Amino acid sequence: MLEATGLTKKFGSLCALDCLDLSVAPGEIFCLLGANGAGKTTTINLFLDFLKPCAGSAQVAGKVVAEEPTAIKRALAYVPENVALYPKLTGFENLSYFLGLAQVSLAETEKRALFDKVGLQAEAVDRRTETYSKGMRQKVALAIALGRGAQALLLDEPTSGLDPSAAKTFSDLIKVFRDQGMAILMATHDLFRAREVSDRIGVMRSGRLVGCYATADLSTTRLEQLYLQHMSEA
Repeated sequence: MLEATGLTKKFGSLCALDCLDLSVAPGEIFCLLGANGAGKTTTINLFLDFLKPCAGSAQVAGKVVAEEPTAIKRALAYVPENVALYPKLTGFENLSYFLGLAQVSLAETEKRALFDKVGLQAEAVDRRTETYSKGMRQKVALAIALGRGAQALLLDEPTSGLDPSAAKTFSDLIKVFRDQGMAILMATHDLFRAREVSDRIGVMRSGRLVGCYATADLSTTRLEQLYLQHMSEA
């Protein structure tokens, strides 16, 4: 569903992403681990067509992003670290607005059912989102992704700033999406959360994927050891 082949991005003399080869299948969660500047967000931005590659390609469902950006946006949903919603609109109104932009028409009962699926409390649905916590705003974003019928979900540091309970709830939700066949690529600093939620983990350093591991083969302690080893390599 998501595939990078020799994907490269430079900003002047800085190589932010260096010949990345990566694939994420339907029904799989792939976590990218790495320090700031490792290339995680650049990777996501290239899949979203927010940036243009210098070499190689990003593909979504077999379509090259740089060649068919409009088509790939229909297949993708994106949840950034801080979800931007219209604060004076309610959760329901935000959902309706963004689904309208995507030309998706659903009955009111179907829209409210989306909030049930992502666990947003019924009393919050008709409140202005300026009163929402970060976790509640993320649930609205996930409801929008469901409503749009997205085939792939891109997440950039989604659990940063969440308390442990909210982070666990978020992890459980994306596992449900995975089990429904969605391909999920998540960039994170959180080794524990990556170990808990993912099927595979890739470690990035200086724009390169320096390690890739099946999560089932790793304990949290072993993952930490491997991560620190990669970070210390010259």
